[in-house]
Amino acid sequence: MRSRLLVTVAAAALLVLAGCGDKTDYIRIATTEGTSVDVGDLVYQVQISRYLNPSDIEDREYLVGVPTNEPVLTGDQTWFGVFIRVKNYTDESQQPTTQMVIKDTEDNQFFPIKLPKSNVFAYNPGRLPAHQVLPTPDTAAASGPIQGSLILFKLKTDSLQNRPLVLHIQQTGQDEAQVDIDL
Repeated sequence: MRSRLLVTVAAAALLVLAGCGDKTDYIRIATTEGTSVDVGDLVYQVQISRYLNPSDIEDREYLVGVPTNEPVLTGDQTWFGVFIRVKNYTDESQQPTTQMVIKDTEDNQFFPIKLPKSNVFAYNPGRLPAHQVLPTPDTAAASGPIQGSLILFKLKTDSLQNRPLVLHIQQTGQDEAQVDIDL
């Protein structure tokens, strides 16, 4: 009886260890935020997305450094933030992409607003060292309530009805990944 129990425990342990090998499945489409997607050698995860209100104290900090040449919001526009994490599981440094676009069901496209490096929440990636994550640990973006770097968009409010909105993450010469954005 005792030897049968040991054999069963050993077999169960081997099954668990067999599942711990190298990652071979690549996820290119996420139907919800929080699911990691693969683009090239990096893994991207939308932590959360949400409207940003310039009158709100917290949101005002996210909007620091909006370029002065960027027209102010009109009555049919809203600021929209996508907060993202990027993980490099490889043994070499990698360059995260900046090629992202939000598309609605009518194929309207919205491109990120480039925020300066002085915005501590902004997604401004440099080379990501091996086995590291962006945002860098112990930064405001990593230790804040959202724990992701901000990609800022200016959306047309009409497009908010054309759901799902989909974030397309592209890397030159690599497959594209898509994440359905929660609204």
